[in-house]
Amino acid sequence: MSETWPSPPVPTATLVLRGRRFDASHPAVMGIVNRTPDSFYAAARFTDLGPGLEAVDRLVAEGADLVDVGGVRAGQEGEVVSAAAEIGRVRPFLLAVRERHPELVLSLDTWRSEVASACAEAEVDLVNDTWAGADPDLVHVAAELRAGYVVSHTGGLPPRTDPVDIDYGPDADDVTRDVLATLSAGAGRAIAAGVPAERVLVDPTLDFGKTTRHSLRVLRATGAVAALGFPVLQALSRKDFVGETLGLPVDGRLFGTLAATAVAGWLGTVVFRAHDVAATRQVVDMVASIRGDRPPLLAVRGEPSA
Repeated sequence: MSETWPSPPVPTATLVLRGRRFDASHPAVMGIVNRTPDSFYAAARFTDLGPGLEAVDRLVAEGADLVDVGGVRAGQEGEVVSAAAEIGRVRPFLLAVRERHPELVLSLDTWRSEVASACAEAEVDLVNDTWAGADPDLVHVAAELRAGYVVSHTGGLPPRTDPVDIDYGPDADDVTRDVLATLSAGAGRAIAAGVPAERVLVDPTLDFGKTTRHSLRVLRATGAVAALGFPVLQALSRKDFVGETLGLPVDGRLFGTLAATAVAGWLGTVVFRAHDVAATRQVVDMVASIRGDRPPLLAVRGEPSA
């Protein structure tokens, strides 16, 4: 008598950057280096070149497949940072990382096209546009650099705007509908601009333009995001939706982050932006194996002798 099992998890699209392929069998962990004095998580702040480069070494040793470098705090707190100042923070650092790690996949976290253009010599592999095309030229610069591009969702808010009185409509799923429509349209624009589909990432961008309830709802809908047909990036690490859900400060949000990471991985996320790379690496690899996409590194328990 045959059994009827639940449907398998949503298939994942493949991401290709610098000749490396990331998918359900090899999810990618994106380590974070913030070239800022005021990022919300102090442990990821590296204003000095030397400690920042050492942080990259450590992230790679812990299992990061790529490293995301940013020069401006995401939220509205903190100092105003001009484009010139942002370039001064990220360009020399990216050049130094490229010299130190020639084959490392490098991501630049910026919403400004002039910043991405200024970093061309560093051979950036991914432009992480966390502000949903606020600068419409940025996606074209990504295409010119032959880099990948992250399509994000911010609910229409401009850069460095924290959400206030956010309302997507009377139905609880209206936020998810908005996320799906925005990401689909943004991916279409990226492809039209010349970014190959296998280099287009879609990011639901939890916390940005969202309440905690919105973020939890959208996280549960990760499978629908994956069904858009592009590799999914989730930036979950120590975010406010984790802190508010559990009533914890930034320094206490690791376990909640890892729980969200496991759910996102099961539902089809391919890339995980993370402060805690070693822990995230173990979680996403374990989830990939539970899904049936990644074989265990060792399987001898109870197996027949050779």
